[in-house]
Amino acid sequence: MIRAFVTGWPVEHSLSPLMHTHWLKRHGIEGSYEKLAKSPEEIGDFLAGLPASRFAGGNVTLPHKEAAFAACKTLDDAARAIGAVNTVWIEGGELAGSNTDAYGFMANLDQKAPGWDKAKTALVLGAGGAARAIVHALGMRNFEDVAIANRTHDRAVILADSFEARAVDWSHLKAEVPAAGLIVNTTSLGMKGQPALEIDLTGAVSGTIVVDIVYTPLETPLLAQARKLGLVAVDGLGMLLHQAVPGFEKWFGHRPQVDDELRQVLLDELARRERSP
Repeated sequence: MIRAFVTGWPVEHSLSPLMHTHWLKRHGIEGSYEKLAKSPEEIGDFLAGLPASRFAGGNVTLPHKEAAFAACKTLDDAARAIGAVNTVWIEGGELAGSNTDAYGFMANLDQKAPGWDKAKTALVLGAGGAARAIVHALGMRNFEDVAIANRTHDRAVILADSFEARAVDWSHLKAEVPAAGLIVNTTSLGMKGQPALEIDLTGAVSGTIVVDIVYTPLETPLLAQARKLGLVAVDGLGMLLHQAVPGFEKWFGHRPQVDDELRQVLLDELARRERSP
């Protein structure tokens, strides 16, 4: 039986087992995908021991993506560019790693907003790991102007300098909106339990695509505003689904499909969690 895992601290909230178990059943594969909670003190030894373990590989989530990057003997281009690893596997007896967040972002938009990469201008909100992956993805799709805004401006400058983008002050967001064909929120603002993202989209031109990588709630205030203005709104659940595809293919040898059935499985689980006390 092929075994894979997701590890993080905490990891109980992860939706990854639901996705991978769904695919295992669909493809009739004898395999398992397990949640493994590992503390920051444990993760180094755990990753070092993977090549000798019975695991084919797994996903690494917060706060261990940088530790996984350091532990891998082989890294693909995406992992090196982003500086973090979320997917590991065994290759030639050694630990190999990738970061599939950029792929997940692109594949989701290819599915939900075909032609999105014709925009060529983007405004990215946030400067953390997710923003880094998305700015890398925009470079892969040949965006000509990428503006990065973060509440801590210095972090936006560091990220912009890494990718030949430009940093803009958080207070100047309204002025950046009209020129952006794509607007992406990678911050926690708008997430359940967090303040709303304060941005005025009224200056956005028709056809502007607005993406929020948050999926709890699925319809964030940012996306609600975009829909009200007739803009193209894309939620964050699809990115989560698509980023899981390359890992499943590495471990289990089948490339799974992201479809409405899988999306509904996760929507049902999110609704169940919403109802739970």
